[in-house]
Amino acid sequence: MRCTSSRLQRIALILALAPSALCAAAAGTTPATQLAEPDAIRVLLAPELETTLSAQMNGTLSNVDIRLGQSVGKGATLARMNCGEVQARAKVAGAELNMAKQNLEAKRSLRQLDAAGDIEVLAATTEVEKAEGTLALAKTQLGYCQIIAPFGGRVAKVYVKPYQTLSAGAPMFDLVSSGPLKVRLNVPSTQLRYLKLGQSFDITILETGKTYPARVSTINARVDAVAQTVELEGRLVAEHPELVAGMSGIAHLPKPQ
Repeated sequence: MRCTSSRLQRIALILALAPSALCAAAAGTTPATQLAEPDAIRVLLAPELETTLSAQMNGTLSNVDIRLGQSVGKGATLARMNCGEVQARAKVAGAELNMAKQNLEAKRSLRQLDAAGDIEVLAATTEVEKAEGTLALAKTQLGYCQIIAPFGGRVAKVYVKPYQTLSAGAPMFDLVSSGPLKVRLNVPSTQLRYLKLGQSFDITILETGKTYPARVSTINARVDAVAQTVELEGRLVAEHPELVAGMSGIAHLPKPQ
């Protein structure tokens, strides 16, 4: 039987792929197939801190200083609102406070000369306190003109664009903290007797295909009565630049002795 050139090429390709298939079978299941197993303990990577920053006042954005995925430090300015009106109100409040203080000093001087009564001094004092409150409110509103990062991390989502008009409470940015990630998982409650804080275990992350060491940092005080599981949190032993919040995988807990 004669073999054509194309048939010989197919036979050679099959023989070349056969060792790879045998090696994969010998190595066992992949993280993806392990994750699909019913008894697999699934894990989720989460940041230490995460929040959605919202607009604290009605207004229009003058500019947005960051972009998706950018790293920011604590106290960094993420965006600015157009606050001309708020600044004007602050100036008016400052001028009214100065006038109220001058009036109070005049009433006190007149009181020393018996040209003004105690009630007039008390009324002038009240006007100063009211003006101080108005100025404090204006300064607080000025603080809303800049959206400041409450902690260092990375921008996970941007909801807004420059020159967009927002209402108070509108979401602007999702921010996740930098540093080692938390590991969240739920284990069968039957393993609760074998768990303890600081216990070492490994996790295999689906997206990277790698295994990382971690330690138990928190054990929930309550068992889910329906699922019969207990929630755990762990900490990765070290930082790994390739890992980001939201990745998932499976946990390898030590076998009970």
